Amino acid sequence: MATAIIASVSRSCYNWIVKVTKEQASKNREALIRAASKLFRERGIDGVGVAEISKEAGLTHGALYAQFSSKEELAAEALKDGLERAFESAWRRAEESPDAVGSYLDTYLSKTHRDQMARGCAIAASGSELGRQDKATSCVFADGLKRTIAAFEPALGKSPLKASQRERALAIAASEIGALVVARALAKGAPKLSEEVLTATRRVLGEIAGEKQ
Repeated sequence: MATAIIASVSRSCYNWIVKVTKEQASKNREALIRAASKLFRERGIDGVGVAEISKEAGLTHGALYAQFSSKEELAAEALKDGLERAFESAWRRAEESPDAVGSYLDTYLSKTHRDQMARGCAIAASGSELGRQDKATSCVFADGLKRTIAAFEPALGKSPLKASQRERALAIAASEIGALVVARALAKGAPKLSEEVLTATRRVLGEIAGEKQ
């Protein structure tokens, strides 16, 4: 009887320890993804090392490599997380407006977004770096862009342009990213030109989207 009781207690303790370990591992993974997402947007993927990511997350190198086999794997996960959070938040607010695409562009092509890289679009923050990353990261980028295009396409208004709905959605998605990258590059050296890029792009993309003037 005593042996059975001890065995039962031991199993309960073991199950509790395993549960706690899994929960902690999940929390560690989330902390690393959030830390990497923030730092990558602030300083670029190539500008941040695993030591800095681990420190930002309050963890060790060992904890990072227990979750991710490489920095590239973490970069893909961080990009995915950043894209999902940023788009869902911005598009959810935009959908409340009669002109969802226009409302979204107002937020995306704003000085506030330009100046807050750590909390903004992960694609624009990483810019041309994404072309130098591995296939997994490229696939995450592709999925994020496809999601944006899929949201834009049915929300576009009528336009005199000969381009199809999909072509217009593609042009808007690619142009907004490029304009933000350019505006950020100009912000310190030519702030007025930076603002002009945002304003001009917003207006032209609004016309492409079929906004009523």
